[in-house]
Amino acid sequence: MASFTCTTRPLISFYVLTIFLSFSIRTFSFVHHEVISDPNRDFIKASCKETLYPKLCFKTLSSYANSINSSSTALANVALNVSLKGARSTSETVLNLSRTHNLGPREASAISDCVETIGDSVDELQQSLVEMKDLEGPDFQMKMSNILTWVSAALTNENTCMEGFDAKAMDEKLKSKIRKCIVNVAQLTSNALALINRLSSAQVYSP
Repeated sequence: MASFTCTTRPLISFYVLTIFLSFSIRTFSFVHHEVISDPNRDFIKASCKETLYPKLCFKTLSSYANSINSSSTALANVALNVSLKGARSTSETVLNLSRTHNLGPREASAISDCVETIGDSVDELQQSLVEMKDLEGPDFQMKMSNILTWVSAALTNENTCMEGFDAKAMDEKLKSKIRKCIVNVAQLTSNALALINRLSSAQVYSP
């Protein structure tokens, strides 16, 4: 019995030590991870607080943290790109839904109008992105004014599309699917507009 105890005690001690070290390393890693923050992600989170939909803002923009690199201009540019992608995706979704449903006159008219207005939104967001490529110079505020006008118009078009599906006589499932897409892209555009307005209010261009 004594021999068995002597041989097992070091083995048990080794296992205990291994478990303790493993737990300590994991705890240290977790604490270390929590203490060290990413300044680029922190910048995005702080900026998103000035939007109407901060959670969506951070969710859609945080993956671009390294390219944004704490730049207000880059942040606004990325937000515009995300909004544009959303508008294009929504336009395709609305078209596909219209092809898979037997639409009544009211539904067909609303979808036709929606596709047209979302198409206008895509054009306006594209114009804004072109203008965003060259903001340097004394005409900074003029260019920002153009961008704000176009993005505001894009948001108005998206809201107009939603209003077209308010009629109670429409197919509820179809209306719900389309409104969900439109609401998402409208929120993305609203966030982009807020970030652009934030950049504009700074008065001075800073890359």
